[in-house]
Amino acid sequence: MMKFSSFIFAMCTLIFANTEITAQDTKMVGGAAMYPTKNIVENAVNSKDHTTLVAAVKAAGLVETLQSAGPFTVFAPDNAAFEKLPKGTVETLVKPENKTTLTGILTYHVLAGKFDSKSIVAAIKKGNGTATFTTVVGGKLKASQKGKDVILTDENGGTSKVTIADVYQSNGVIHVIDSVVLPKS
Repeated sequence: MMKFSSFIFAMCTLIFANTEITAQDTKMVGGAAMYPTKNIVENAVNSKDHTTLVAAVKAAGLVETLQSAGPFTVFAPDNAAFEKLPKGTVETLVKPENKTTLTGILTYHVLAGKFDSKSIVAAIKKGNGTATFTTVVGGKLKASQKGKDVILTDENGGTSKVTIADVYQSNGVIHVIDSVVLPKS
């Protein structure tokens, strides 16, 4: 009888330990839990702060790509970031005739590989204050630090701050940013 109760205790400990690890890795973004067992798209569609990004990803035909194995690092602008763009920009970009431009802008927010905040900060330190990353569209994004904040600078000199870092996904990591970064036009 003692062996059975020890087995039950061990199983409960294992279940609770696994639950605790999952809870630690799960972050809240836009009022929704972002589960590290789900892919980038599966998580993003639940964030009320990323409805514009999700609509743009769908319009650009990038859903299947961002559901693939990756890994990817996505700098995900929230809805407020898109609202900073000139009035009518988003509505124009999601039109079918602008799919190429939209795709270029969205893929400028994506790096091939998984770069968490520790690796980004390490690259910044190694680069004496600046790290340059090549996006999947071939553009360059520079990362630096202002205090503890990671700041991205696009090819036009525009900047964006990482507001939520290290939102782990099954196929990479998302860092929420407060402005849309734009490739050189």
